Amino acid sequence: MESLAGDLRQMQRTPLHDSHVEALRQAGEVRTYAAGEIVGEMGSAMDHFVYVLEGEIEVLDPITRKPYLPHSLGPTQFMGDIAFLNGGTYALPMQAATETQVIRVPRAVMLDLMAKIPEMSDIVITVFAARHRRQVEDRDSAITLIGADSDRAIRRIASFASRNRIPVRMLDLETSEAREEASACSIPRDQPAVIFGKDEVLENPTPALIARRLGLGLDVCGPEVFDVLIVGGGPAGVAAAVYAGAEGLSALVIEDTAIGGQAGTSSRIENYMGFPTGISGGDLVWRGEVQAMKFGTRFAMPLRVCSLARRPDGVFCATLDDETELCARAVIVATGVQYRRLPIDRLETFEGAGVYYAATETEARYCRNSEVYVIGGGNSAGQAAMYLSRSAKHVHVMIRGQSLAASMSDYLSSRLEADPRVTVHFGTRAKALHGTDFLDGITIEGPDGPRDCATSGLFIMAGAAPNTGWLSDLIELDDKGFVKTGNAVGRNSPFATSEPGIFAVGDVRAGSVKRVASAVGEGSVVISKVWEYVND
Repeated sequence: MESLAGDLRQMQRTPLHDSHVEALRQAGEVRTYAAGEIVGEMGSAMDHFVYVLEGEIEVLDPITRKPYLPHSLGPTQFMGDIAFLNGGTYALPMQAATETQVIRVPRAVMLDLMAKIPEMSDIVITVFAARHRRQVEDRDSAITLIGADSDRAIRRIASFASRNRIPVRMLDLETSEAREEASACSIPRDQPAVIFGKDEVLENPTPALIARRLGLGLDVCGPEVFDVLIVGGGPAGVAAAVYAGAEGLSALVIEDTAIGGQAGTSSRIENYMGFPTGISGGDLVWRGEVQAMKFGTRFAMPLRVCSLARRPDGVFCATLDDETELCARAVIVATGVQYRRLPIDRLETFEGAGVYYAATETEARYCRNSEVYVIGGGNSAGQAAMYLSRSAKHVHVMIRGQSLAASMSDYLSSRLEADPRVTVHFGTRAKALHGTDFLDGITIEGPDGPRDCATSGLFIMAGAAPNTGWLSDLIELDDKGFVKTGNAVGRNSPFATSEPGIFAVGDVRAGSVKRVASAVGEGSVVISKVWEYVND
């Protein structure tokens, strides 16, 4: 917590300019809070920008309701974090420590001000982003997960939170701290749980429930018709979101798992221009998400588009898995690909309980000091192996071919071969899985025949199946399910599909280059064609 306070103090040495404060006065209202009055309750919407004129606002511990930070927000400082841009909620409660006078500006008005005054926007977003990053790193949150080490439902939420940069506190079931919190919430000491705040235990917790509680889901008022609906939150979708917002298009991004897509699971991308020391896929796409929100693009997740139809007036309507209907004048298909489910008995039994399709900090935590196995010969598999080797006892990479040269970048394959903590097994596949509730072993088959291996983690990063089943036969697909575009369907734009108004970018597009940089490029360029279509 000291580090967070220090960061905030450092950032506030360059407060908003006097002209910015005057703009806030003109746009908002001055309000006075009495000492002890709640200014922002955890879980409540960040529907106002709150700038402190006089007094002091302190963060409260969500459990004890006592002051959380050694230093509070004072004059020239402001409340909130990056979730403000997307209409999120307060992660921690805040109250007036003394009689406090603030300027309150409605969120929509503040976003408009930030668009008109870029210098003010830069300061606000820098502070918001740094606060959120520190909250994630220090796990400062009103959400406590107990038992992710032993319960797959809690484990799914932990993975969802990690991939979406949602700050959560994680406690192992047998720790004294977990027992104390369980006792305070009147739940059995050996029961996994998700606790929100002081004593609210969430029943039947799911990632979707957590998202709704934090304001990450949909908040669409009335029969709103967007200019463009972007389906998929990977690099291509987020790049499209940035440029859509910058061009003044009303845009909504729908993502079913995590902003970042498959790229978001890459621990270190070293061949993306501008980052000579590398950057994680999650960090790269998160920066793009912040940019897009700055321009007014909205994000909603975890929500899946189940079907798409076109009305007689030409407007597209998407039906989501929660039966919500969204309408837009144009649609960008950016759903990418997903790793294929391999034909291994009991695979689904262990998914999330030893079998994983991403290698992030959360999954690595469950495999610490264990022998782990990675299936796949592409860059994602190589990056996962290098990342897991930091904490695993040993990493085994299994590929069915006899070489990595055709599927993996040279810099990665060279590192795998040189790392004593990594062994590449050619001509090898997983044949069987073993365990009761959680994976504890696999049988692999290679040139020397089958053998049993103890492991708590099998990472599958092989095959690429396009996510196009929801398109309802509206557009032409190739024989593998990828979206056909451009010349293949008689269109001038390389991103236009067979149906006017529907565009495809990134890995889901037939013939695309399966690289993050190309996906970002396609998502950026396609918006010019979307703008032309919408304004025709």
